[in-house]
Amino acid sequence: MQALSRVLILTLGLLPLAAVADVQITGPVEYGLFQSQYQEYEPGERLLTQNNQTIEQTSVIPAKLGSRFGLRYSLNGKQASELPLTLLYLTPGVITPDGQRHDKIVVQQPLAVNAVQDVMAYEFSESYEVVPGEWHFMVFQGDRLLAQQRFEVR
Repeated sequence: MQALSRVLILTLGLLPLAAVADVQITGPVEYGLFQSQYQEYEPGERLLTQNNQTIEQTSVIPAKLGSRFGLRYSLNGKQASELPLTLLYLTPGVITPDGQRHDKIVVQQPLAVNAVQDVMAYEFSESYEVVPGEWHFMVFQGDRLLAQQRFEVR
């Protein structure tokens, strides 16, 4: 057992500091539909929002332009030198105007060290993005899954 411990310590000593980061989610993860007073969205239109926007906790999302849904969470232990977050959006198959099918969207997001909360959200701003079915959001740092949520768009 001691030999295994020494191998583990030696192995950890060879890894870059970013690989053994201690970023953790603290507190509850809010999820659902971000609330807006604006009702009639046009294709391509986006609304600037505040970080403290109210979230209606739901996993059922209306399939219409302007629906903005996702997660809001707080991370503890963030340092600028650490691995970025990977935001993985698994979609039921968004087909862009060029005919390409997108079953997943991957976004690399550097850690916002001074941010009190972080957000992973998707907003339907183009008609072709409004695809009913299951949308699965996952937040990773390296290979560590920090948060996930499934949404049903209907």
